[in-house]
Amino acid sequence: MIQATDTIRRPDEVPGVGRVLVVIPTYNEADNIAAIVGRVRRAAPAVRILIADDNSPDGTGAIADALADGDTHVQVLHRHGKEGLGAAYLAGFGWARERGYQAVVEMDADGSHAPEDLPALLDAARDADVVIGSRWTSGARVLNWPLRRLLLSRGGNLYARLALGMPVSDATGGYRVYRISALDAIDLESVTSQGYSFQVELSRLAHQAGVRIVEVPITFAERERGDSKMSPKIVAEALWRITAWGVQDRRQAVRRGLHGTATGQARWP
Repeated sequence: MIQATDTIRRPDEVPGVGRVLVVIPTYNEADNIAAIVGRVRRAAPAVRILIADDNSPDGTGAIADALADGDTHVQVLHRHGKEGLGAAYLAGFGWARERGYQAVVEMDADGSHAPEDLPALLDAARDADVVIGSRWTSGARVLNWPLRRLLLSRGGNLYARLALGMPVSDATGGYRVYRISALDAIDLESVTSQGYSFQVELSRLAHQAGVRIVEVPITFAERERGDSKMSPKIVAEALWRITAWGVQDRRQAVRRGLHGTATGQARWP
């Protein structure tokens, strides 16, 4: 496991992890943001929260500012427009790194990621570089999803696992803890995807970087208020990218094998 840099213990540190920033991207989440922030504050009082708002026309940014005005543990990053989930998280990663955090959490604003599961994820992060809150590992629960969504998610994750050779059951899951040291081991500048494919791409890069990834079962619930950002276009983009990455990885493996043969380094069974 990549070890986080030792720092002086602060009152707002999570034991065994350090200072933690929870990044919550928002676009038109006025009905949800106050509730989710309150639940995070109750579930994990030591963490800090960064609301990354993409200039929501429904007033989410103003609500976020009011939350920050009343709580020093909450800060707001106002972005110029709807630039996508991946770009919001990358901005949040940079914010955390610049301000000396040791770990950063990805969490949706719509309540599908239960803040009450956060302590378990942070506890797992004591001995891991990346922790994925998994919907498809033993002990997990998925609530209020139609059969079509269940099959789509399970099938997509199985395809990602087989195509990319990753020992991850929920590569599309967006409830995660990353140690900053793990993010430093990943080539984040090469990341261009969004949505489902953004999470798969980071899973792939983390696996290739050799960092330790663990999965923790969570209870995942469909949002009750607001509109889902999921669309057929996002799903199609994810499938296309997973296929392209799988082909690329296999080509690179063949090249490495051929190079090893040419230099006499290959070992065959």
